[in-house]
Amino acid sequence: MSEKPNHDLLPGHIEQCQICASKNLLPIIHLGHQPPCDSLLWPEQLKKSESTYPLNMVRCTDCGLAQIDYAVDPAELFFPEYPYRSGITSTLVSNLRSTGPTIMDRYGLEKNTLAIDIGSNDGTLLSGFKDAGMRVLGVEPTNIADIANENGIETKQAFFTKELAKDIAEEHGQASVVTAANMFAHVAQLGSLIQGVEVLLEEGGVFVTESHYLVDLLETVQYDSIYHEHLKYYSVGSIIKLFDYYDFTVVDVDRISNYGGSIRVYAMKGKGHTVKESVQNLLADEERMGLYDAPIYDEFVAKVQKSKLDLQKLVVDANARAESVVGIGSPGRASTLLNYCNIDPILMPTIAEQSTSLKLGLSIPGVHIPIVDEAQMFENQPDYAVMLSWHYWEPIVEKLRAKGLRSKIVLPLPEVTVLEP
Repeated sequence: MSEKPNHDLLPGHIEQCQICASKNLLPIIHLGHQPPCDSLLWPEQLKKSESTYPLNMVRCTDCGLAQIDYAVDPAELFFPEYPYRSGITSTLVSNLRSTGPTIMDRYGLEKNTLAIDIGSNDGTLLSGFKDAGMRVLGVEPTNIADIANENGIETKQAFFTKELAKDIAEEHGQASVVTAANMFAHVAQLGSLIQGVEVLLEEGGVFVTESHYLVDLLETVQYDSIYHEHLKYYSVGSIIKLFDYYDFTVVDVDRISNYGGSIRVYAMKGKGHTVKESVQNLLADEERMGLYDAPIYDEFVAKVQKSKLDLQKLVVDANARAESVVGIGSPGRASTLLNYCNIDPILMPTIAEQSTSLKLGLSIPGVHIPIVDEAQMFENQPDYAVMLSWHYWEPIVEKLRAKGLRSKIVLPLPEVTVLEP
């Protein structure tokens, strides 16, 4: 086990690699000062000042981690009224619910053993374990925990720490599996989290994380997935380096479609476990594509800049022709895209969301575009509708067309594409 750096971040500028502590960091892209993407605004807040923070992506030339270089206080990012719910996007629900049975089959987990999900949101992922016969427990810092508990998924409302892990193990016993889906890259106190998982897991238990995959981010120009909640952008090489510091062996990896391209990493408690070929295969793919060299990042930045200019031109030209433009969907990534592209309510007066969304009546931070019920979009039939949830565009477009949307639908990334009605 290598000498372990401090993996718990303090708020503020980050001067070294968040995994290996190297100071050999090179800039990738600067997205300006931006507000936290999920700090959506109520109407009365629109007249007040907003906090913004640097949003820059850099890479470590020693271990290959890509990261942002500023940590916002987690209490500001993941506040009690945090508006994200995983259980309202059908594609994501299907993916999350299948996670439990997939892990149980792969590792022969027995019914009635314990599965714990960190950052469990509304309990959608844990419902897959529960339906398959396991005991489940969620840990979720926001008020979304109430929804999970109402739906029969026992959930503790708290930030996960090593101390909380000890309390859980004492109350519930050790777990055979711990999951951290789409939050592992969000954690400032990462050392405390991993040490807590070590406490929770029985020997040979499996810790399963899902994070945006750096390869997918680069290949599909997902600069909009760069925001303050996402502190790190893992490669297989960098995440192996991370777990080498702890009592874990990375034994398997999957590329999965969640959130526009993610990596699911299976780390087994204890050293020396058998490592599957998938790990070496993806490591070799990363080397082959030049993930640890400059050209791939230069190409990425050029594509980002082109997509920005193309989208700006489309909405400005539409506005000049008195043609209407709206947005579709308000994921966190929409804030990065709209703020970076300087698209404001003059160019895009509203963003349409499902009637079940917790974001209705709020506005995107920074640009202040209001989020409205999608019924308004169907009634008005705008000339253009920009798909801000573009990473799930196919099923969404199919549903919108079935509901009668006749607008031209614009996919902003990986390059601006207009889908005719």
